[in-house]
Amino acid sequence: MRVGHGAARLPVPPGTPMGGYLDRPGDSAGELDPLQVGVITWFDGRRRFALAVADVICVNDDLCRQARQTVSATCELWLAATHTHAGPETGCVPGGGPTPQPWRDRIVEATRTALARAVVAEQLAGGSAHQGGLHDVGAARSTPSAEPLVPLDVLAVRDPAGRLAGVLVVLPVHPTVLPPGNLLVSADLAGAVRGAVRARLGPDVWVLVATGTAGDISTRHTRHGQDAAELDRLGGLVADRCAELVDTAPAAEAWTPGSAIGWASRRCSLARGSSVADPQALLAMLRAAHEQSLATGDAIATRMALSRLDGARLLTEATPELVPGTAETGTAHPPAEKPPKPAPITTEVSAVRLGRLALAALPGEPFVATGEAVRRTRPDPTFVLGYVNGYPGYLPTADAYAGQEYEVLAGRVASGSAEYLATTVADLLHDLDTPEDP
Repeated sequence: MRVGHGAARLPVPPGTPMGGYLDRPGDSAGELDPLQVGVITWFDGRRRFALAVADVICVNDDLCRQARQTVSATCELWLAATHTHAGPETGCVPGGGPTPQPWRDRIVEATRTALARAVVAEQLAGGSAHQGGLHDVGAARSTPSAEPLVPLDVLAVRDPAGRLAGVLVVLPVHPTVLPPGNLLVSADLAGAVRGAVRARLGPDVWVLVATGTAGDISTRHTRHGQDAAELDRLGGLVADRCAELVDTAPAAEAWTPGSAIGWASRRCSLARGSSVADPQALLAMLRAAHEQSLATGDAIATRMALSRLDGARLLTEATPELVPGTAETGTAHPPAEKPPKPAPITTEVSAVRLGRLALAALPGEPFVATGEAVRRTRPDPTFVLGYVNGYPGYLPTADAYAGQEYEVLAGRVASGSAEYLATTVADLLHDLDTPEDP
């Protein structure tokens, strides 16, 4: 197996609309750290698999299709987003939408450049998969009392002499350390982890950080601040754990010299679902709950109310079609006729097998429990990525729909969608693991 890595800058001019937060006070005003598209390629002598990770809020179907048009039929390309909230707005709309120009062309061009560099850099390499827990960086953002523990995956790639060439880190934590008021472009937590891992493992070691199933996991309850110093602190915690896993954790051999690459994907249709009939009424109710929690001094209740309030505000501001009345007058007008049933949301799940190691790609924002469910379907190491090859929005687990948390309020898919996608990608993994009949 030959493995290569390449990267290309993704410049963001000042004055660019930024994605991720509805209440951002303005457009970009400079750069805290550079954005990039990073690519790892694997080549078995016949087929090539390329994992591209872009420092953007999301990747939509149209962007992924255009990027795939640049590769040959013997190359499988996945395009993933780190989900930074300090990059350009790329059409991150629940349910998916078009990618605005010039970003569709710019991201595709950066992906093409990084891919070409990775192919040129390919060399014979071995790989080992390291999996463990990561403490005190991410936790369930809607549950302040949740244990701050998430799964961490690290793939160590070594040259024939055994020297470490590079690492792939899959981190299931929202990269949302920087606040809505930040106007400096940044890869946020993913960029901080890249830099910190490289500092610990050496300047000649390449690093690619992909976001895992982070739909319900963030730094809200673990961060001590929302600035560059806190990025350094959290990035350092992740880097220390990565170095520890690579150096001391039991490793599973990812592939052998004769391993072949196999991949599969499937398009899926997800029913649309709405969690509330009257978002404005819910917003008023949650504002009252927030005020009550402040009055009583209940810190946990205040955090819970803020979480729910954030979700309701996003629902009402981002999707005015669900709010009774008009934008001009706020007067309710009954529809003249029953509106047509909304079309389902179509999206893609994918899987690739690299020897014993499997990578599973889920679109949008799946919960960490969904990723863990996929892992359990096979005995060999499986890394599960989120934010890949499309953006249907949040994908809450079925039991999350019993509450009114942010992710359910902001989602657009019906209950059971996450389980359907998880089962589908597990089926793909099973097929890839099953030897073909002679």
